[in-house]
Amino acid sequence: MVEAAYVPWIGQAVILQVALGDLKVPMRGRVLEDSGMALRMRIGDAWDVDIFKTMILAIEEDALAYQAA
Repeated sequence: MVEAAYVPWIGQAVILQVALGDLKVPMRGRVLEDSGMALRMRIGDAWDVDIFKTMILAIEEDALAYQAA
């Protein structure tokens, strides 16, 4: 099932490669929820956005999020 592909990422710090028209944009944040057609993602401290899954080209762990400052 394709929808289950994002479940392991819930709660994880990730970098999404997102298609915006002709652009490919990396988005850094934490996956909060898989709502079927979209992923809810927290960017920064309190900005939650929904990203349509059709726009997601890739997802990977954000290794920098786990490094101590």
